[in-house]
Amino acid sequence: MVLGVDEQESPHHDLLREADTLDHMPVVVADLHSALPAIIAGTRHAAALADQPPPRIAYVMTDGGALPAAFSRTVAALRGAQWLDTCITAGQAYGGDLESVTIHTGLLAAHHITHADIAVVVQGPGNLGTGTRWGFSGVAAGEAVNATATLGGHPVASLRASGADPRDRHRGISHHSLTAYGRVALAAADIPVPVPSPQVEALAGWGADLTGRIRAQAALLGGQEAAARHRLVDVGADAALLAELRTSPAGLRTMGRGLEEDPAAFVTAAVAGVHAYRLIATPAA
Repeated sequence: MVLGVDEQESPHHDLLREADTLDHMPVVVADLHSALPAIIAGTRHAAALADQPPPRIAYVMTDGGALPAAFSRTVAALRGAQWLDTCITAGQAYGGDLESVTIHTGLLAAHHITHADIAVVVQGPGNLGTGTRWGFSGVAAGEAVNATATLGGHPVASLRASGADPRDRHRGISHHSLTAYGRVALAAADIPVPVPSPQVEALAGWGADLTGRIRAQAALLGGQEAAARHRLVDVGADAALLAELRTSPAGLRTMGRGLEEDPAAFVTAAVAGVHAYRLIATPAA
């Protein structure tokens, strides 16, 4: 048993008892745990361009993968390098700096207790997928979009993409993102779409064909479809963003591939971080 930040015995119970809003805090939602360091790298890249200090980041770890936060070498490395300010475990996950009964109270704790500038919601390490339309743990990414919108946050949906995955269902934008954001998320989110520079597009595993495929698939989630509800946001991806990704203290690995083998996986996550930072730098009127 662990003490939830929202429970009656918690010193934060009175604060959270009636808490009901995130006050437009950007919340980046992603499918794979491996997206976390890339998203944070994107926020740091955008802050550096604005000549500002890096934002405070709270990671809300959901229980779709392995449960203990201590399993994550990524979290340990990001905390050790001060890239990540706090880890909040939600649901049946445990071991964070704070525990929460739900994603909702985890997000509220990120805003009201840790005073994060940006929250990132991703499952812990240990993604589960069955090769079926609905049988994968990342389907919860759509529910996280809904939770963020319900609480008055600003949802930013990070796309899972790949130019090197041998499975066609994960090439370009993964069917995980298309299902979670296209079918499960009922609230609108910003969906950052990378616009690669020639240097990025020339990397192995990228190419103009992949750029076109990602944009065509993203159109299924954005304004070109009658049933689409999300807002597509073009975000430039250049050599400077790649350089920031290469400084990640946690390293970059997804499905056994690194940045050089599958740059699209990490660049697509990083542009979500870039966009989230821009939201706090230029808040809505």
